[in-house]
Amino acid sequence: MVMNPSCRRRLAPYWASLMGVAIMFSAGEMARAQAPGKTTSKAQVTFMKDIVPIMQRSCQNCHRPNSIAPMSMMTYQETRPWARAIKAKVIRRDMPPWFIDRTIGIRDFKDDPSLTDREIETIAAWVEAGAPEGNPADMPVARQFEDNDKWHIGKPDLIVTMAQGYTVKPRNSDQWLNFTVDSGLTEDRYIKAVETKPGPGGGLKVVHHGGSSMIAEDGTQSQLNEYAVGKNGDIYPDGSGKLIKAGAKIRFGMHYHSIGQEITDRTSVAFVFYPKGYVPKHVINAVMDETKDIDIPPGADNVRTDAYFKMEKPARLTAYQPHMHNRGKAQCIEAIYPNMTVEQLNCVNRYNFGWQIVYNYADDVAPLLPAGTIIHVTSWHDNSVNNPWNPDPRAWVGYGERSTEDMSRAWLNFYYMSDEEFKAEVEARKAKMPKLTSLR
Repeated sequence: MVMNPSCRRRLAPYWASLMGVAIMFSAGEMARAQAPGKTTSKAQVTFMKDIVPIMQRSCQNCHRPNSIAPMSMMTYQETRPWARAIKAKVIRRDMPPWFIDRTIGIRDFKDDPSLTDREIETIAAWVEAGAPEGNPADMPVARQFEDNDKWHIGKPDLIVTMAQGYTVKPRNSDQWLNFTVDSGLTEDRYIKAVETKPGPGGGLKVVHHGGSSMIAEDGTQSQLNEYAVGKNGDIYPDGSGKLIKAGAKIRFGMHYHSIGQEITDRTSVAFVFYPKGYVPKHVINAVMDETKDIDIPPGADNVRTDAYFKMEKPARLTAYQPHMHNRGKAQCIEAIYPNMTVEQLNCVNRYNFGWQIVYNYADDVAPLLPAGTIIHVTSWHDNSVNNPWNPDPRAWVGYGERSTEDMSRAWLNFYYMSDEEFKAEVEARKAKMPKLTSLR
């Protein structure tokens, strides 16, 4: 893949105090966590002792009864038939789905299910040894999961549901539909957490993704949240939130796909509010950094597009979500600072349209961006026959909502800060930076 040359640039020393401190600290901690160490011999690796803990942390959330994966991996009997497929998937890092380039930019995120190098080695050794079960007494206590109908953000204060269900036929082309309902709010409230979720009874199976937004009485619309495989709710950092005004309407933008059986969905969005009268210190902004100037010739690979968004005030970036369609290949975001130095924040080097993942930055490494910083999003598309998801390499592709068309978009969550608060945050990051030992 042809990468943006700026992917390899580094900050000048001063600007490193803003972002580089966080990245260096994060990278060092990660390196220690993934140090190869002494490899366990193949004969010693068993499912009960070595594999189950990995499955519980990174696999069973999806691979369990009534969840989204096609097979359960809660027991040895369920997992053993898939051993070689598991090895192949984890070695390629196709599973668990997490497509951030681990060699570029920030590496610490909330709810990161990705495997360490040691965990991948352990799974490979287990399979190569014949996938032995081991002693059942070594198996840890089974992980307990909440029911799929429960909310990940906690008990909601308000749930708004589509006025009526929508029935997806067993066989049909993908559909993009909008449904608008009243929120029922009679007073302004600040949102602490929000989650969009398909309806019970099979909605998870037919909703590819669904976005929720709020429409104020003056007609202005702002993004709330998106459901997609691999994404749950948004819980904002303490002291930050979004305002939803009295009389607001809720719009559901749904993408449905048929699965061979008739299923009716009735998606909802749930809110957890701050107490009445409480005004959070920071207001979360959700923006699309995108370009609609997309021109992908038939059969072309590594077709590049660029988009830009300017931070008008000092800001803290809390989350990044890439979005393209079936021809999406890779995406990088970088910060262009006011003194024109450039820092690569992140790259998704193997974009997969099937997994709309939001990468929520760990609190102590979330990018701190001075006023005037430009977020530059570079995307690459693959319209060649080598793209297994390409519906038609012979077709020219431009911007559009349909999966056969494409986008070049990054969702960014951030909040603005005062100059004084920004400086204090930067100094706090510096203080956490590990002290370097002299080599003399």
